[in-house]
Amino acid sequence: MRGRKTEEKSATARPGAPTLARAGLIPPGVAPSGLARITPTQQRSRERFERILASAAEVMAEKGSEAFRMSDIVERTGIAFGSLYQYFPDKSALIGTLAERYNAIGHDCVRRDLALMTRRADLQATLGRITDGYHRMFLEVPAMRDIWQATQADRALQELDAADVAFLANLLSDALRPLVPQASTDSLAAFAQTVMVMIAAAVRHAITLPPKEGRRVLATFKRLLPKDLSALES
Repeated sequence: MRGRKTEEKSATARPGAPTLARAGLIPPGVAPSGLARITPTQQRSRERFERILASAAEVMAEKGSEAFRMSDIVERTGIAFGSLYQYFPDKSALIGTLAERYNAIGHDCVRRDLALMTRRADLQATLGRITDGYHRMFLEVPAMRDIWQATQADRALQELDAADVAFLANLLSDALRPLVPQASTDSLAAFAQTVMVMIAAAVRHAITLPPKEGRRVLATFKRLLPKDLSALES
């Protein structure tokens, strides 16, 4: 009990709460479902936490999100069920925590690409780089495909997915604001949201296809992306 209390004191709140709150999907102070209960900060507990997540990613890449079970993690890591459930109440929490991690990586890549967009003429090329970046992530991290498939069937994970798209739309909207200062906040938000939803849908469709066909589909899609901001000026 003594060790457990120490560990709980050193733990932090669920990592996904800020993203969900910023997206307006949960009230302030309410813990979201579909994420880890706590994120430990002590080294030993942190190492166990990371081992669980690494094992979950491996199992999903091998079995898929539907066949993946919590017992698979116990068998692979030797971590007791009690320790596993201390951090993750169910499979959705494991998948959601992994999703948040990959989402954070994606956010950094999008910020980097958007920072290069200094002129209106850069719009299509910038959106094309964002598309390619997400496609590359899906190809390089096999578990990402299974995580996305899980988000379509689980209500808690759907909220995480919606929060991710909303966060990316906000990044795009903020980057576009200096280029179209006359555009209304509502029209700018609608434009950014639509574009990010389109990119997500195109990439997720492409990864279901054979590699060559997926690349061909994305090449066509990138040519269809907006070349200018005339939609915000009408």
